[in-house]
Amino acid sequence: MLNVSKVTWLFVVISLLAIATAGYLAFVSIDQKDQIAMLLEERNIFLTKSTALEGELNTATTTILTLETELAGLTGDYSALSENYEGERNRNEEFEGTIKELAGTVGVLDKLSKTDEELLQKYSKVSFLNEHFIPDSLSKIEPANVYDESREHYLHSKVVPYLEEMAEDAKADGIDLWVVSAYRSFEYQAQLKGQYLVTYGTGANAFSADQGFSEHQLGTAVDFTTAGRGGALDGFETTPAYAWLQENAHDYGFTLSYPEGNAYYVFEPWHWRFVGTKLARDLKNENASFYDWEQRKINEYLINIFD
Repeated sequence: MLNVSKVTWLFVVISLLAIATAGYLAFVSIDQKDQIAMLLEERNIFLTKSTALEGELNTATTTILTLETELAGLTGDYSALSENYEGERNRNEEFEGTIKELAGTVGVLDKLSKTDEELLQKYSKVSFLNEHFIPDSLSKIEPANVYDESREHYLHSKVVPYLEEMAEDAKADGIDLWVVSAYRSFEYQAQLKGQYLVTYGTGANAFSADQGFSEHQLGTAVDFTTAGRGGALDGFETTPAYAWLQENAHDYGFTLSYPEGNAYYVFEPWHWRFVGTKLARDLKNENASFYDWEQRKINEYLINIFD
């Protein structure tokens, strides 16, 4: 048999365990309730914030839609303005082009009005220069470029720089180019032709122009001689100077007026006329002489004669 005291002690232990278990369970239950309450409160707070954010989102969405509508309108306005701008710019460019074209035309006309139209006319039994014609301006040729330095020779002022450059470059190549005749007045040509007629009779017409038909009166033609010729013209075609002129004169605006076989005068290898670099080079490139081309074609070069 069990001892009564042991039974009593066991009962007491069991009772205490029961009370402790009940207490624990009660404590756990209270703690869970608190946690659940706390979670419910946080949920309510979250729902409240979520509702507020949803409202803000709806407001933002409405604002975005409004802005998109306004942007679409502005885009349309911009497209219309852009088209108008392009149209105006194109019209302005066309207008500017017209203005430039007119200005260019005016410039050409002004330039032509200041350029003597006689400078590219065909003379030599074709056109006539009256006794009153004198070049716009004449300048004295430097004595170094003249065969007889005691004599003064004059040339059109705008032609002189081309002549001087040509003579200088020829000199650099070992070639002497000396002028023996340049500008001649109407009266001087008449005297000269009279002398030739006395000496050679009608045969003078083969190599000497009547007054008013001489290129020398223009002030743009020169007769050259070179070293070893004693100032003479005959035989010039056999000299290195003539060969140099044939190869280079066009670069300085000069062309041979009366080549072999021309219809006007005998072959004059010494007689060179300034016609401007553009025309002289084109004649050279086409192996043509000045009198081969129609006057209308030649006139197109007048605007560039001194360029």
